[in-house]
Amino acid sequence: MHLASGCASRLAARRLQTAGRPVTTVAVSRRDEALCEELKELATKLGLRVREEILLREVGYRVRSGVCRVRDENVLFLDRHLLPGERLEVLLGALEGRDLESHYVSPALRRLLERRGDAAA
Repeated sequence: MHLASGCASRLAARRLQTAGRPVTTVAVSRRDEALCEELKELATKLGLRVREEILLREVGYRVRSGVCRVRDENVLFLDRHLLPGERLEVLLGALEGRDLESHYVSPALRRLLERRGDAAA
């Protein structure tokens, strides 16, 4: 019986791997998820095409989330394997320096943008 429980725990630990890195048991913040959704909508309104994809990592180069130009279109690639807080940082970075005044931004997101601006100054 003891061996079976040991095997089961190793199997469970092996399942808790995503893209080669262990998954932490961090509670996903609904606030972060909601802010990410709002930022994705805002990015689209500002002319960015948001694509959430599994960004492959291979030997020799490192792929990261961010904005790039594909043909005549600005595209924000967002890695699906990122945690909500990391996705939030990528989205905030992509919208940094863009004119947001003509678009509605929720009070929670506005506070977050102001704090980020204060930290950068």
